[in-house]
Amino acid sequence: MNIEDKKVWYPYQQMKLDKRIYKVLEGKGPYLKIENLEKNEIKDLLDGVSSWWCAVHGYGNEELNNAIKEQVDKIAHVMLGGLSHSPVEKLAEKLVEITPDGLNHVFFSDSGSVGVEVAIKMAIQYFSNQNLKNKKKIIGLTNAYHGDTFKAMEIGDEPDFHGAFKHTFKDTFHIDPPKGGFNSSDEEINVALSILEDLLISEADNIAAFIVEPLIQASGGFIVYSPKYLEKARELCDRYNILFIFDEVATGFGRTGKFFATNYTNIIPDILILGKALTGGYLGHSATITTTKVFKGFWSDSYEHAFMHGPTFMGNPLACAVSLKSIEIFQRDNYLDKIEKINSILKNELLEFKHELVKETRVFGVTGVIEVKDSKILKEFQKYAYEHGAYIRPFGSYLYIMPSYILDEVEVKKLCTIMKNYILEYLNVK
Repeated sequence: MNIEDKKVWYPYQQMKLDKRIYKVLEGKGPYLKIENLEKNEIKDLLDGVSSWWCAVHGYGNEELNNAIKEQVDKIAHVMLGGLSHSPVEKLAEKLVEITPDGLNHVFFSDSGSVGVEVAIKMAIQYFSNQNLKNKKKIIGLTNAYHGDTFKAMEIGDEPDFHGAFKHTFKDTFHIDPPKGGFNSSDEEINVALSILEDLLISEADNIAAFIVEPLIQASGGFIVYSPKYLEKARELCDRYNILFIFDEVATGFGRTGKFFATNYTNIIPDILILGKALTGGYLGHSATITTTKVFKGFWSDSYEHAFMHGPTFMGNPLACAVSLKSIEIFQRDNYLDKIEKINSILKNELLEFKHELVKETRVFGVTGVIEVKDSKILKEFQKYAYEHGAYIRPFGSYLYIMPSYILDEVEVKKLCTIMKNYILEYLNVK
């Protein structure tokens, strides 16, 4: 194929090497109907990654479809500059209701990355409005991923995604989360906390915020760490006048086993970011939610203290309408029970799986991971999964599934079996 024929520039892909052969025709439930252009065949595949973890209700949900259809007949989009509308007001009220008490003010954006940018801008301006203009640096965790827009890249720590820009980054400190997984020992937690406190002792006057993906770092390798660390880190942030930001774009809406990862702790972040599953995977939308303490930092008679940010499609009525219906379904149909059942199956299927090619297996909420010792092992996996009726897209050395929440036991086991059998049959399929 000539370079001129490459009209679509696809993500995370060296386009010269791209040999894209799968074309989605439609989706229904947890299945994608895919045309294989190489084999000239059409096949239904069980989606193991729910379109980058957002399609939590699967595809073609009739209630979500109807929510958009009903709203589009009223108005599809209107700016929030000088105007408002009922769906955005109702969604803000609902998000304040379902998130931890104290998160009271919602700023909407059109993607998770932009929601992170908004949070960072808020944190820096919060202190700037108090004439603390030196407080502009951010602390992030090693192996963090917060999105691909510019500041989101900088506060992350993912050279595979953002290495081309690393020479431009200057205002972020990165520290390690505690070792030991969800049940880290007190010693492991204290080691990580001492690193954080040492940094705060020397740099607190220059630091605006500490941002984390709470409890599991998804794109950074599905690293799980203890909620106790977050609780102690909250104390340190308060002591040194640092805002604490939870990026729940990936972890929100049940992915960790609770409504929000924050619910594993007894603390409230200063700023919480939601995205991905917010709309049930239907439209790009995000919410950056703050405490009244942060909101008051912009409450002034002076426009110089106003938060001057406004994505064109923030609070889009279609996105708000489908988000409200998605949350309604989640609560009404007891999705946390569904999530608990899927989690139990994943644990039974994956945690005891051992193989000489496998470094470790991990399960947290509706996330199951087989980490292999060499990324080359997974080179042929996507083709193997296709042949066995599933769409699963590994990256690096991580073979993982983060499916929708509507899978039954047979479907969850099928995904796990495909993953394990590929490892067991590796020498035959490579």
